[in-house]
Amino acid sequence: MQIKWLRNALRNLEQAHAYIVKDNPEAARQLILRIQGSVGQLAEFPLIGRVGRVEGTRELAIANTSYLVIYRVKEETVEVIRVLHASRKYPDN
Repeated sequence: MQIKWLRNALRNLEQAHAYIVKDNPEAARQLILRIQGSVGQLAEFPLIGRVGRVEGTRELAIANTSYLVIYRVKEETVEVIRVLHASRKYPDN
């Protein structure tokens, strides 16, 4: 399957990096690599995330972080919708 990062997900990733890099550039780099690596697994195993709170979505908890990737599976594509920190409000859509 192909992985497609939607605009909001990319923005979320950039925001997470920008927040962490101020205090710890290496931790910011490692977080992005961990998220990208986990999302990369969805190409082969698109159903590894749990069923999402919003119908038609799935949620992938990123190991050893407080981040959650919200995605949906459409035909031959995994669309990454959002990347959220656990402390943030879950989006309605």
